[in-house]
Amino acid sequence: MKRFLTCILVFVALCSSAVAAEKDLEIQGRKLISRTPPFTLNLSAELRLVHSSTMEYPKESSRTRTYFLIREKAKQVEEMMIIQIADRTNPLSEPMSVPPLKPDAEKRTYISHHVKKEMVEVDYLAQWIVWNPAAPSLDPVAKKGLAIPSRPALQGQILFPYGGEHAVLIRYSRETASFGIKVSGKGDDWNRDSISGNEKKVYEVFQKDFMGMINSLTFNKTS
Repeated sequence: MKRFLTCILVFVALCSSAVAAEKDLEIQGRKLISRTPPFTLNLSAELRLVHSSTMEYPKESSRTRTYFLIREKAKQVEEMMIIQIADRTNPLSEPMSVPPLKPDAEKRTYISHHVKKEMVEVDYLAQWIVWNPAAPSLDPVAKKGLAIPSRPALQGQILFPYGGEHAVLIRYSRETASFGIKVSGKGDDWNRDSISGNEKKVYEVFQKDFMGMINSLTFNKTS
């Protein structure tokens, strides 16, 4: 049963047990350390944790912990990472499972791959999107006095189950205008089969950073 669909992909950001959630995840410079489940990930920049929350799903025998990490300039978000971790709360319930990642638009999806790392099955993709500051899931960021512009961004997603007890979804995105060169805001200029010029240069930088995260992902137990 793909309970991960209801526990994570259908997400409403309400805050409860935030302190307990923060104890399970830590940022040390550019390293993200999760204790439950145990994994580490190198970030492309120093992001700060601005919000964490826990939601209980008794009918699904699970809970979902959510973390918002950002890098901002003048109170405006330029990079954002949303980490959602579903935990099985009843050992007698079915093991956690995950659905395949689905891109927003196939023609603006640059990477969509699957890899096995230390016996963990990991799916990931990279795509062009447009941030939607009106999305209810982003309310915790807005309530911190931070503005999320309604602008194009490049996004990478990472999804994996862990031992039937957990499922993890990581969504990292960076505004395309934050790379320091002028780029188009039109989606057609970012199509995978025709991307060129500054748009291609920006994507290549993003791809390098995102693949660095994928390559750094380890599942060794933390101390």
